[in-house]
This record gives sequence, C-alpha cells and structure tokens, in this order.
Amino acid sequence: MKKPGEVGEPTDFAELVEQVQACTVCAASLPHSPRPVLRVSPTARLLIVGQAPGRRVHETGIPWNDPSGDRLRDWLDMTRDAFYDVARIAIVPAGLCYPGTVKGSDLAPRPECAPLWHPPLRAAMPDIRLTLLIGAYAQAYYLGKRRGRTLADTVAAWRDFAPEYFPLPHPSPRNRLWLKHNPWFELDVLPTLRERVGAALAAGDNRSTQNQA
Repeated sequence: MKKPGEVGEPTDFAELVEQVQACTVCAASLPHSPRPVLRVSPTARLLIVGQAPGRRVHETGIPWNDPSGDRLRDWLDMTRDAFYDVARIAIVPAGLCYPGTVKGSDLAPRPECAPLWHPPLRAAMPDIRLTLLIGAYAQAYYLGKRRGRTLADTVAAWRDFAPEYFPLPHPSPRNRLWLKHNPWFELDVLPTLRERVGAALAAGDNRSTQNQA
C-alpha cells in the first residue's frame, strides 16, 4: 500500500482510485484539507474534464453539484441520473481539489494535479470515446499549442479536435456575457455536442438521442 501522496504503479483500478483519493501532493497550497473529487470507472465512455471543484462541490464531494452543473446538464440535454451514471460517464477535473478563492473568484487548478493523475486515469479507462474539455485550463492541458488564441477561437474550431475531444466554455453563471456575445455556441455547437455525446453513450443515456430515434 502506498502512503498518502506517494505515487507508484497501481496493481488495479481500485488501487489507483485509492491513491488518487489519498493524494496530498499540494496540501500545503490548499486552503482546506485535500479532498479530491472525481468519478471514474473502467467502463466509462464519456470523460468530462472541467476546471476544479468549487466550494459547494468540495463540501458535498459531488462534482458539478452546483449551478454550473445544472447548466452543463442542460447543454447536454441530460438528466441528473444519467449524468451521474459512473459506469458510463467519468468526471475528472484538471484540478481534483478545491483551490480556494481570491476576491470572490475561484483560483486556478493546482498545476501539479493533471500531469500527475490524468495519464494513469486515462490509461485505466480504455473505453473513453469522447472527452469534453470544459474551460481554458482543461483545454490548455489536453490541447496545448493546438488551441486557439482565445477560448472562443478554440470552441469555434471544435471540428479540429474531433473525434477525441470537444472543447466547451465553462457553464458558470459568470459566463453569461460570453454566451451573449457568442450566440453561435448555443445555436450551432450545442446540437452537435448533444449528438456526439449521444453517440458516445449507449442508447437511453442522452435524451437528445432518444428524441432522434
């Protein structure tokens, strides 16, 4: 058994998850005790990569359990039950622990997190068909120099990252102005997003897929 925060080669999926949940690598930089928030399964087909848990998510331990999650589920046209079906949908943010806030805004995800845990977690989920990259931090880690000059440029160029990735803006209520200035996202991108998520999941997991049947 590895000590908390010690990284080694896990022998199976359960041990890997145990290592992640016991991680204390950046504990000294966090405002609270580490509480990695993720949902993973070796059978997952869709991976959702967001930013980092906010205060409410940190307190409940449930990812996207906030107004941002409500909007994300609306974008996906998905019920809460379907969204939290861990057998088919994995949720691994760029930073697994709540980084705290400054002047009312969440801090950036800890930079140690994604390079440490995303590669082994991705390798342990071989059935992932589509990865949603939500926000600039997720896109920076997975797309690197391939992303556009702005978040809008990256989202508008979603075809360039298919079929593996689908970049999205963050669904935070604070991004209402972005959505207002970029109406093409809801008009043109969301229908395709729902179609691709439906294709990645089995029939019945996404209401838009059912409606098209």
